[in-house]
Amino acid sequence: MYESMTYSAILASMLDGVDDTYDKREGSVIYNALAPAAAQLAQAYLALDATADRGFVDTATENDLDKKAAERGLNRTAATCAVRKGLFYDASGALTDVDIGKRFSGGGLVYAVTAGMSTGIFKLTCETTGTEGNTYFGTLLPVEYIFGLGAATLSEVLTAGENEETDDALRERYYDNISSQAFGGNIADYKEKVNAISGIGGVKVTPVWNGGGTVKLTVITSDYGVPSDELIETVQTTIDPAENAGEGYGLAPIGHVVTVVGVSGTTVDVTATVTLGEGYEWNDISSSVTSAITSYFAELAENWADSTTTYVRISKVEQAILSITGVEDVQNTTVNGSAFNLTLDDGTIPAIGTVTVTTT
Repeated sequence: MYESMTYSAILASMLDGVDDTYDKREGSVIYNALAPAAAQLAQAYLALDATADRGFVDTATENDLDKKAAERGLNRTAATCAVRKGLFYDASGALTDVDIGKRFSGGGLVYAVTAGMSTGIFKLTCETTGTEGNTYFGTLLPVEYIFGLGAATLSEVLTAGENEETDDALRERYYDNISSQAFGGNIADYKEKVNAISGIGGVKVTPVWNGGGTVKLTVITSDYGVPSDELIETVQTTIDPAENAGEGYGLAPIGHVVTVVGVSGTTVDVTATVTLGEGYEWNDISSSVTSAITSYFAELAENWADSTTTYVRISKVEQAILSITGVEDVQNTTVNGSAFNLTLDDGTIPAIGTVTVTTT
């Protein structure tokens, strides 16, 4: 906005305002008197430029963006802690109970027992916020000795931990809020309310799916995976408790009977004929190829909520394989035995199955 208001331009303008009968050359009294003022004014214009950026959603960041979003009733989503399932065994290998509040370490993080699910099976909450708490699976060690405990294992993610919402994500949500007004149980309203629930990464809303007044919500986790029964129950209770369906005890309007289901995974098996570069063996790159295909599937899952139909495309699978160093060519690619693109059902995302490769 003030790009032209540089030190040189300001100083030149100030000197132009002085009568030419005076000495205005560099080093003169007038020049030396005006130069510091021009420098300060140039700094002020830089600050004005930055201030203008802070007032627009497109260029505001951090606290300034929070204030702009708050004008629409939107708040930045805070980081949350992962809730995991833990299994506890005595010395004989039988499931055994532990006290609420006991702390266990694993994968460099600490998890605290917060609630029981059944004998020897408990909910544990990671003490560190963010997605870190979603990644470790395996042995847990008690922070303090627990008499009679033989082993402890950290298993499935019940509610995925989330990082603090980024500026870009909050900005996108702001624009979505403007372009599709949420009101009284319309599709935009359901999306806004469900996406605000911790652990949810996206939702598809199906109105009138089982007659008038019925709504189906298909949800995906914040790490774009299949949600646990625990998370589905949380969403159901928040939106429309099953025991009071349609009575308005949740966030859904009175008269809306809401059914919450989770996205499911469809196993996708891949076969291909791969030409390797000189000096490469399949065993050298097999894990990299599988990871590349898995990354493509993860991209499809991330875009699932905003897609009308999800396709696993042969060309994209081949592109993923070709991205690996050592692969020179790929052909005869199939997904689930077909040489054509795979169309997934509306409520499913792809899950990597077997990757079978013939090398040439």
